[in-house]
Amino acid sequence: MQGTQLQAPMRTASGVQPGIILLREGTDTSQGKAQLISNINACQAVADAVRTTLGPRGMDKLLFDGKKVTISNDGATVMKLLDIVHPAAKVLAEISTSQDSEVGDGTTSVVLLAAEILSRVKPLVEDGVHPRTIARGVRKAATLAVERLEQAATASPDRSERLRVLAATALNSKLIANYKSLFAPMVVDAVEALDPTLLDLSLVGVKKVPGGSVSDSFFVQGVAFKKTFSYAGFEQQPKFFKHPKILLLNVELELKSEKDNAEVRIGDPDDYQSIVDAEWRIIYEKLELCCAVDPQVVLSKLPIGDLATQYFADRGIFCAGRVASDDMERVSKATGGKTQTSVLDLGPAILGHCDQFEERQVGSERYNVFTGCPLAKTATVVLRGGSEQFIEESHRSIHDALMIAKRGFVQNTVVAGAGAIEMELSRHLREIALQIVGKDQLAVLAVARALEVVPRQLAMNSGFDATDVLNALRKKHASADPDAKSFGVDCDSEGIHDAFAARIWEPALNKANAIAAAAEAACLILHIDETVRNPGSQQPGAADASGVSLAEQQKRTSAAMGGQGMAGMLGKAGGKGVRRLK
Repeated sequence: MQGTQLQAPMRTASGVQPGIILLREGTDTSQGKAQLISNINACQAVADAVRTTLGPRGMDKLLFDGKKVTISNDGATVMKLLDIVHPAAKVLAEISTSQDSEVGDGTTSVVLLAAEILSRVKPLVEDGVHPRTIARGVRKAATLAVERLEQAATASPDRSERLRVLAATALNSKLIANYKSLFAPMVVDAVEALDPTLLDLSLVGVKKVPGGSVSDSFFVQGVAFKKTFSYAGFEQQPKFFKHPKILLLNVELELKSEKDNAEVRIGDPDDYQSIVDAEWRIIYEKLELCCAVDPQVVLSKLPIGDLATQYFADRGIFCAGRVASDDMERVSKATGGKTQTSVLDLGPAILGHCDQFEERQVGSERYNVFTGCPLAKTATVVLRGGSEQFIEESHRSIHDALMIAKRGFVQNTVVAGAGAIEMELSRHLREIALQIVGKDQLAVLAVARALEVVPRQLAMNSGFDATDVLNALRKKHASADPDAKSFGVDCDSEGIHDAFAARIWEPALNKANAIAAAAEAACLILHIDETVRNPGSQQPGAADASGVSLAEQQKRTSAAMGGQGMAGMLGKAGGKGVRRLK
């Protein structure tokens, strides 16, 4: 073009154009189709790690991090403990954690579905279809699937029955599945005890007591917490009350020792006794003010010393200090008591009430139990078990069931489990795909095939021939039977059955969230066209990429400067540095 001058590139004396270094030494870069396929393969490898944990016949994983042994089949727990280092595969761990915090269950399903979508679109990538085109089709398929899911969902008006079935279904695939008739009602009662406007699950306490049988676990419609540290006078206090008044404090009720650098100047040795008497008078005034409101139970977040313990024991009052903050909050919510930061101006309005308080022996531990609370917006589940790993897995199972019951409390629509809804959505997407023009049709068909991974894996984990089971399901869902959408895998006997009639239900929100999260994760992987892995930051004084330590680097720099730092480099009194202009 006119007016434009082209400047030749700079060259060295030898005529070779110098290379431009943008990234530090040791940086690993990969891009193009091969890199995208490598990311897909990494996601498939991660899914293979949790594939066998799906369903009621799924296997458990034993994970050891060098300190602690964890036995679990919970997808989110396994993904968290795997410590994945591949940058693209970490996306699957993140969506599993997201599913766990949002819904509570379906953490394994969402990982399998995302990996299977990527596996089904992998041939399209290899054939040269642009990843953006594939991602657009995957998003369209996810939108169509969620729309069909909302149409296929069934409303269940009986809330208690709905929550009980949902909790039992969530526990089906857990370690305590044989005890779901014991735990499912506990979960329902705990959720129904909460404030319906908040449904704050932090107010459901789960206490773990090693020893005994799982069947010894029990539910408290109120608050239960482990006996805190106590002094000798504690054993003289009563441990049972009917209709007690409860005083909640955030006040320290013990004599305070002087600081190490404290200094008290007195002119007469007799004055020292007046200082000691003043300290005792302060603690006694606090105790008298507490007893003035006539409580039977005194709880404090801060220590209650031996003097206060004996003082309360002499007056037939139970006390406990160093109570955990979450336990104090649950006691306050349940009994209506208000935690006080001062003992001044105490009155009847700040006291809590309950029908019964008792200290109960649970295994080798003693628990303070408040029952019959008038404002019982909290509950406690006490878990028993023979081993620590078993109790921890039981706790995770109860958490998942609580989350599912919470979602079922808010939303009354449910769908059939056992892979039934996935087969129905797969059939629907196959029909819709035939009406789509363009390459989007290929992506929608790929998602339709990917949805079959859930029933296929359920059949495989149950030891059945997955091909026969899937063929039977496809035939059933393609029939004109109005109940065909509810047929899924029968994990007890090789075949299919009506999962809805068998009371295998899942919240519609659970499945919708899983499909959306899996599709979004797959699209995120497809959008990556280059991976740049920077070398890890070095420890102070560590050697560089060539093996030269920091001390050696400084020594070489000093030598290059003439052995005298900057002064040697610049030249000083006729030194070796740059000659001075005269």
